[in-house]
Amino acid sequence: MAAAGMNNWHRFSSTAELDRALALHLAQRLTEDIARYGDASLAVSGGRTPSGMFAHLSRCDLDWSRVWLTLVDERCVPVDSPDSNERLLHENLLQSRAAHARFISMASANRDGVAVLNSQIASMPKPFSAVVLGMGNDGHTASWFPGATNLAALLDPDNPAQVMETEPPTAPHRRMTLTLAAVLQSREIIVHITGPEKKAVIEQAADRDSPVAAVLAQRETPASIWWAP
Repeated sequence: MAAAGMNNWHRFSSTAELDRALALHLAQRLTEDIARYGDASLAVSGGRTPSGMFAHLSRCDLDWSRVWLTLVDERCVPVDSPDSNERLLHENLLQSRAAHARFISMASANRDGVAVLNSQIASMPKPFSAVVLGMGNDGHTASWFPGATNLAALLDPDNPAQVMETEPPTAPHRRMTLTLAAVLQSREIIVHITGPEKKAVIEQAADRDSPVAAVLAQRETPASIWWAP
């Protein structure tokens, strides 16, 4: 696996320490981009892992009105569903100071279509200040699932689409997801994981040709792994 992934680990002794450090890192990245470019943009993942980090980030003192925020992927469910990543974001990140961020909802694709969502994501300041990815125990990241019928298109670095629809073969709900091409349009990519099992999965990702290896093996955008037991 390329140096971009495996030689750039940030290891922490606890998830609480990881949450605080990653939130401060992202806040600094956003602040620097606002100062330099006037705006900043961030794409984040849902799931249980980032909720503590989101709580810290939401309280960070920066000009959130200049931050554009979107999800890396979303399940095609109502936004009040327990399975909605957007609901998680509203409950944990779009609070306090961060409530002033300019949020681009992926749920709009259910109403207006994927083409409209592509246009909205394309209108965000690019490159992203950062993209924060999670990872499943099967090596999927974003909604790039092993065995998905359109996985090759999702992982095509030359794909002109920012967002695509996909049907995970091993998980519930149709999804909207950023493509690899969109994720690479970032100043840095962070893979945020916890636990020994996911550490083992990511260490073996290249050998098993897991989707997350597409992020770690590329050399276009700096990528790092932030991990705690």
